[in-house]
Formats: sequence, structure tokens, C-alpha cells
Amino acid sequence: MKALSLTTLALAFAAGTAMPAMAQDDAGSTSRLEPYVGVLGGLHDFDNDQYNGSPPSGYRGWLLEGVAGLNYNLGPVVIGAEGSVAKGIDKDIDWEYGAAGRLGLRAGKDSMFFAKVGYQWTKFDSSAFPPVSGDRHYNGTTYGIGTELSLADMGGSADRSNIRLRAQVDTRGNFHSYRPMVGVVAKF
Repeated sequence: MKALSLTTLALAFAAGTAMPAMAQDDAGSTSRLEPYVGVLGGLHDFDNDQYNGSPPSGYRGWLLEGVAGLNYNLGPVVIGAEGSVAKGIDKDIDWEYGAAGRLGLRAGKDSMFFAKVGYQWTKFDSSAFPPVSGDRHYNGTTYGIGTELSLADMGGSADRSNIRLRAQVDTRGNFHSYRPMVGVVAKF
């Protein structure tokens, strides 16, 4: 499964580098709408301590996630919204769905650091829950931080690139889960 995930990420990266930059930009204007899509992979690890409304102790799962969103650049500040769908590829998680707002700060030529807050739904695999428990769903507020590194800031001569390498970490509730994700994002 790990080889499949790495292959998928590599193919997404290759496809993204072949796409032409389609950002509509007026010369001298820094305010612009920027749609994006991406593929990420990582682990969602739930807390080992049981708490009100949480899944059973120690649930975790490797995920492959697709994201799509829209950013609005206001000079050095970026605001946006994104949706995500993740498929569990190993262990206890079957599917995850989410929506979040983002607030970012541009760095370098075209990279950014961001914070996000939203809501996420998790459906656990049927084999993960004991037969006594009928509810395999868990949802709650999610928040996190991350960065998107533009290829333009990694040695490229262009001022912008439509490809960004993304790393983020999210959590749920009062830090009752840990969800590091990495991948590739293509903006238009």
C-alpha cells in the first residue's frame, strides 16, 4: 500500500508539472483568485485516552487525500476555503470528509505559511469497531497549520509556479488526534 501511495503522489506531481500555469494576473496586481487541487498522503492517529464522544482508544489509519480549494491573495495575506476527501488505505479509517477556511501569509516569491480551521467527518472501517458499537462515525472541529513551498522559491527563476509542495499537521478537539500530511498542490 505504501508503494501505491508513493506512486500516486509521483504521478500527481508529474501531471501537475506538465500543466501550464493558468493564473489570471494583471501586470502589477497582487490581488487575485487562485483555485487549486492537490493530492496528499499521511497518517491520522487518534489519542490513546478515551474521552467523551471519541472513537475507541488507539485508532489510526493511513490516508490518501484529495483537496480542492480557492484562495484570494491580498498582497502578503491569503484567505481561502477548501474541501477534502480522504480514503483510508490501511488500518482503521474507511473515509474522511472535511471543509475548512484558511488564512495564510506569503513567504518568498510564491510560498506561504497557513493556519486552517474547519469541520471533519470520519467513518471507521467496519472491522475496526466491536460488534456491540453500531456507530462507526466520528466528527468534530479540526484545525491545523502548514506550509506550501513553491517551486519558484526552490531555485526556479520564475516569480511564481503553479506547483507547490505541501506539508501540514491537523488535530481534532483538544489535541485528541494527530494528522500529518504531505503532498503536491497545483494552482491555476
